[in-house]
Amino acid sequence: MKAIANDVYGPADVLELRDVEKPAIGDDEVLVRVKAAAVDAGVWILMTGRPYLVRLMGFGLRRPKVAVRGRDLAGVVEAVGAKVTRFRPGDEVYGTCDTGSFAEYAAAPERLLARKPERLSFEQAAAVPVSAVTALQGLRDVGQVREGQRVMIIGASGGVGSFAVQIAKALGARVTAVCSGAKADAVRALGADDVIDYTAEEIDRDGPVYDVVLDLGGDRPLPLVRRALTRRGTLVLGGGGYKRFPVTGGFGRTIRTVLFTRFFVSQNLRGVTAKEDAAPLEDLTRLIDSGAVTPLVDRSYPLADASAALTRFAAGHTTGKIVLTV
Repeated sequence: MKAIANDVYGPADVLELRDVEKPAIGDDEVLVRVKAAAVDAGVWILMTGRPYLVRLMGFGLRRPKVAVRGRDLAGVVEAVGAKVTRFRPGDEVYGTCDTGSFAEYAAAPERLLARKPERLSFEQAAAVPVSAVTALQGLRDVGQVREGQRVMIIGASGGVGSFAVQIAKALGARVTAVCSGAKADAVRALGADDVIDYTAEEIDRDGPVYDVVLDLGGDRPLPLVRRALTRRGTLVLGGGGYKRFPVTGGFGRTIRTVLFTRFFVSQNLRGVTAKEDAAPLEDLTRLIDSGAVTPLVDRSYPLADASAALTRFAAGHTTGKIVLTV
């Protein structure tokens, strides 16, 4: 089968379209014929090997342990393992995989898949899993956003941010989106009640009025972000910093922040990483089917143009998600 892989760490030009063996599946796994796969920060990190901390976390010290890139996918079930009960060949699914989704076929544990929302195309569905689950868990589970609260989304026009604006609105919050002025109309169309153009004004513009801040940028000093929070407000760190801090990326900032809040401040400062499972995907499916959430796809590329897709992602000019079609 055709797949996008890299045997060495580096920029987008290390990616190659090559022939690899179709993955085998275990008893609790599903073989998916991939229709679309999404680009996210994790793809960039495992392509470049930066921040370097990820190499020590078991992903490959000198080269990627898994050569095929990608985790998000949407496609059609090709075959199922002996213990799989929720799916059968021909079912349309979406979720994540461990074998790499930038390929014609991917193997995924049954627990990481859900049925594709009927109202979404495969390209739209592939944009959902990692980014939308991060947004959902960051706002609902970690931030515990409630109806009537004021919520700020820093990095609102990006892959996670575009979902976060919609999810926060679905939870009943009043949402302020932080993005560049050029993307203000796009985030308002997603439901943002107000927009702060970070090129013209800072996030503490209105003072300590936000009950929850979801920071997806990772580049603002902690004291500045805290000035936008109420006295008992919650800051949720949802990524960012992986390019700015080449050793620890956003991990170091999150660890320092959580330790700091434990001893010195009344505000709640927390980190979030997507916990992949079918349950949050099914929650998202309900939001999608109701019309409350719709994936924002910035651009689609054919599988062979994965290098161009990662180059665009690295430039930071996207609004929403970048998707590969297979």
